[in-house]
Amino acid sequence: MGASAPIGVVDSHAHLEWPDFAADRDAVLARARAAGVVAILAIGSAAGTEQLDAAIPFAEQYDWVFATVGLHPQLALDARPEHLDRLQEIAQHPRVIGFGEIGLDYYRDDAPRDVQQRLFRELLGVARSAGRPVVIHCREAWPDTLEILEQEWRTTGLGGILHCFSGTLEFARRGIEMGFLISFAGNITYRKAEALRAVARALPLEALLVETDAPFLPPEGFRGQRNEPARVVEVARAVADVRNLSFAELAAATTANFERLFRLRSGSLTGSRG
Repeated sequence: MGASAPIGVVDSHAHLEWPDFAADRDAVLARARAAGVVAILAIGSAAGTEQLDAAIPFAEQYDWVFATVGLHPQLALDARPEHLDRLQEIAQHPRVIGFGEIGLDYYRDDAPRDVQQRLFRELLGVARSAGRPVVIHCREAWPDTLEILEQEWRTTGLGGILHCFSGTLEFARRGIEMGFLISFAGNITYRKAEALRAVARALPLEALLVETDAPFLPPEGFRGQRNEPARVVEVARAVADVRNLSFAELAAATTANFERLFRLRSGSLTGSRG
């Protein structure tokens, strides 16, 4: 990923606040910029209930970083009404463009499923009030996640992202019908992920995003290492390959999709790269 790396791709999901980046965060972001990353969506939902604004400082410091706020489903047992009030407040920050990640996680089951579902519905209500698209975490919970979204979110018209998508083509299409974009992460590069690559191949190009989920899910060839936003280039190349597109075509489409979802001026991300 040197000077010849293609330019113009968005990392639509990275956890910049994670302790893994504490020692060299500036260098990590410099590498992302050098690799051609024109924007990062910093996710502010997993740092704990006392750090609900965890992503905002990065968006304040870097004009090409945007923030979300929310509560990860793993924190469902810790959530209190005052946390929802705080999220309502900070969701209005001018650098916050999305709400999440929120959703359901039946893989870890850190909280009872009914508790997760109740919090998910409450958080969708806060996001609706804030007028922000939602970033959805779903792990082994697709039927319940989609049912709740159809009940609580479809009519808002705000859409969102099904982040680190790992479901079936049917689930992806149901999400797209509700205005969601489907975001693929480093696991699409894994040797055994042919079913996921088939989903990426079948979906409309205007429904796709790419992400790293850094510091998690490093692409093939980097497994066992800390992931970082520069490696979204590898994800984009993998998605471009399965669709028989050039990197430039895939990068341009996913960047435009990101701008459209978050109501950013068309071309503003690629036009402002410095």
